Amino acid sequence: MNYRKITAIIATERLEAVERALQSMQVDGISVSQVHGYGEYRNFYRSDLMTRYARIEIFCPAFRAQDIARSIVNVAHTGLSGDGIVAVSPVEHLFCIRTKAEVPDNGHG
Repeated sequence: MNYRKITAIIATERLEAVERALQSMQVDGISVSQVHGYGEYRNFYRSDLMTRYARIEIFCPAFRAQDIARSIVNVAHTGLSGDGIVAVSPVEHLFCIRTKAEVPDNGHG
């Protein structure tokens, strides 16, 4: 199975710019959710230290994963603490619920 899952946790202020960049790359689909958390950056004005972020999840052919991940990093980057992270993970199986079929291997890389 030559698919990857890209998970990006980014500053909510950068979400629209990242969405535009992904659309210009003709990324087939993304899921976005609002999340709270802390890592390198902590909100010391809150008792639980939590900060709002946007989580983007993308399933894509393996040969596109590096370019998509790099685009997210480049567009979301401000150089400030709390810019976020991008992770790329292998996908063992990918199913389409509508058809109940496993998505076929794309044959690229």
